[in-house]
Amino acid sequence: MDVAVLPQPVFTRDLGGGARRALAIHCTLAHSGAWRGLAAALEGQVHLAGFDLLSHGNSPDWDGQGDIQERHVAIAETLLTEPMDVIGHSFGGTVALRLAARHPDLVRSLTLIEPVYFAFALRDAPDLLARHEADAAPFAELLARGDFAMGARIFNAMWGGDAGPGWEALPERARAGMIRSIPLVPASRRALYDDPAGIAAPGGLDRVTMPVLLLRGSDSHPVVAAINAAIAARLADVRNEVVEGAGHMLPITHPEQVAAHLRDLLARAGA
Repeated sequence: MDVAVLPQPVFTRDLGGGARRALAIHCTLAHSGAWRGLAAALEGQVHLAGFDLLSHGNSPDWDGQGDIQERHVAIAETLLTEPMDVIGHSFGGTVALRLAARHPDLVRSLTLIEPVYFAFALRDAPDLLARHEADAAPFAELLARGDFAMGARIFNAMWGGDAGPGWEALPERARAGMIRSIPLVPASRRALYDDPAGIAAPGGLDRVTMPVLLLRGSDSHPVVAAINAAIAARLADVRNEVVEGAGHMLPITHPEQVAAHLRDLLARAGA
């Protein structure tokens, strides 16, 4: 394994074998190993490079400096060393979208799997965002009280409950890792809701001209469909697809279906 040279070095890993190189950015409360199933489904076609977000996996805890989304865009930039296919899931999808807007010459294709860029829903579907906020209120209250352990448990049930066993059945190490990571959720709120980068504003995605795949699970919260539709409406070369029977964690639970959509995208994008 390699370590990227940054003010806060992060853990990186390579998955799969293939001549085509892709950069994969995982979701909150996971780690770069979450891409193993997708890498296996694409074996012989795509070489996936990934990294652990700060405060996740084998990367160090975030030092609290700067905007957490911007920090991860900067990390991703160090790994985008040549034209690559970029894949992002959930919070990782928001990082991937900003990366594509900033470096369209280096992003050959873009795959956004349930990107939680709530600013798009705020503009295009405020009713569904309000519904999400009401559903997430118990989680927000727990974090406001500093109860990160219960907050991680509730967040995992909301967004990751489709990916495996319930909280009590998870290994202690997995639960501890999620509790460690959960402070990044409120830390990312400004970037995801207030959109200081202007990604959801008119013209914010004008530079995202590469082929794009938006993907979501049929069983995910309705706000996800609204976000994907809002992003798709701002792009010229885009397909907005659904994996039936899947929830938010579809890269883990449905890697073969995700891989099939990716193959179609890569064919569109060319060499």
